[in-house]
Amino acid sequence: MKGFAYRRVKNDARDAADLADLLRMGRLPEAYIATPAERELRELVRYRAKLVALRSGLKAQVHATLAKQGHLPQASDLFGAAGMTWLREAPLELVFRQRIDSLLELIDAYDGEIDLFRRMIANRLAGHRGYRVIQQLSGVGPTFAAVFVAEIGDIGRFSRPEKLCCWAGLTPRHRESDTTVRRGPITKQGSKLVRWAAIEAVQHVRSGTKLAADRSRLITTRGRNVGVVAAARRLLTLVYYGLRDGEIRALARGAA
Repeated sequence: MKGFAYRRVKNDARDAADLADLLRMGRLPEAYIATPAERELRELVRYRAKLVALRSGLKAQVHATLAKQGHLPQASDLFGAAGMTWLREAPLELVFRQRIDSLLELIDAYDGEIDLFRRMIANRLAGHRGYRVIQQLSGVGPTFAAVFVAEIGDIGRFSRPEKLCCWAGLTPRHRESDTTVRRGPITKQGSKLVRWAAIEAVQHVRSGTKLAADRSRLITTRGRNVGVVAAARRLLTLVYYGLRDGEIRALARGAA
């Protein structure tokens, strides 16, 4: 609507007239309404993502508390087996030790809830063919695959992969007038989770695959940020075909 009408006076009568004109011309924007099953799956996926974010905040507090005592973790993964052993033996003042212990108890509680919702999501998607197929892509595990399936919903509403990438906000802004063309940063519209999952997944693609080679080449020629986003669009294109066709033929040809 903002792109359709520019006027000094705005009221309900004129808004209704504009909507009627758009409907008459067949240009009234439509919104996709997810099915009850899709909304339930989205709720599970989004809540699990929220729990993970909260747990990450708790882990950051542990690092901050250690920094206050001037301690640098001796393990690369503070919350792994070696890191937890070092953390329990670290010499801390009483108040800081109590805070660390409290944070670790909360982290354990979040671990249990996150694992519970992970199993619930896996059970709901056990018979979903597209969910299994897109996990064949390097960098896409059960978590990212669940995000793609839940947030995208009915893949049939996108006629081609470019529309999916545009909906996910991974395409650059385009402003063109006569011979002047300006392309800006990506729009960042649509699902934040899909955009995050695509960008994270493409950064975990194993070396030796075509997607990894494309990512390295794009980073070299366009810079890291632009290159990663461009590679994420290519990954999301493969996700589109996996969800639509139930197979990714590029994988069979070794082209992904």
